[in-house]
Amino acid sequence: MFKHLTSLLHNVQLSLFDAETSPPAAATPAGPGPSARPQPGDTVRKVSLEGQPVPYELRRARRRSIGFSVSAEGLRVSAPRWVSLTEIEGVLHSKSGWILRKLVEQRERAQRLHASRIPWADGCSLPYLGAPLTVRLDPSLKGRPLLHDEPRHLRLALPQDAGAEQMRDAVQGWLQREARSLFEQRCQHFAAALDVRYTRLSLSSAQTRWGSASASGAIRLNWRLIHFTPPVIDYVVAHELAHLREMNHSERFWAVVASVMPDYEQARRQLRDEVLPRFEP
Repeated sequence: MFKHLTSLLHNVQLSLFDAETSPPAAATPAGPGPSARPQPGDTVRKVSLEGQPVPYELRRARRRSIGFSVSAEGLRVSAPRWVSLTEIEGVLHSKSGWILRKLVEQRERAQRLHASRIPWADGCSLPYLGAPLTVRLDPSLKGRPLLHDEPRHLRLALPQDAGAEQMRDAVQGWLQREARSLFEQRCQHFAAALDVRYTRLSLSSAQTRWGSASASGAIRLNWRLIHFTPPVIDYVVAHELAHLREMNHSERFWAVVASVMPDYEQARRQLRDEVLPRFEP
């Protein structure tokens, strides 16, 4: 019986927000698209896993195996029409530990996403280079935003009654300028260290990618990396420039990355796990 259930479990996958991919409403990284919504013919059922009631969406589909995913919207199961509910739930029981752990992770991530929305008003805060940055409205200021170190805050040349969109646009424009300046410096540093030549650097606002490199030497980096600590930014820069030596993700590629950033794994984990602020007003 167990072997039969195992053979049905052919396509186990976890559907997550990308930040990275993200967020989140961009994130980020963005959340699940229309395909994650219930479809005609789906049914909602409930199964007890390790004593905990777990609702799940069941879709009968033309497929040869049972597949399931855990997303922000919960557990979803897709199974052939000929497989019984007993067999389906037997598979879920066999993977109960994994399912429960991923559901908890999704709930915690959803809580962090909710908390990541920036309340655009005088005194709001957002991460800049891995540390909180307070935003202050200063009608007396002329010109571009001004960064202060002690205490760490960003002054905007806006009136006290400035709207959320005004604040967001001013902060985002400043962050993008800071990102371009910093990314250019780090690209020059790592290009020299790797003995490669990039031809152009541009900023990206992609929802699911932190960076890209083309065979022509063009590098694109997501401006929202400016929220992360410098080591995380360095990891992405080194990663993309390493592609100018190895246009793949082979062992040779990771050796190139490690040659200039031996502890890249730690930065890679932070990039994957961090929830970035949501910029919608």
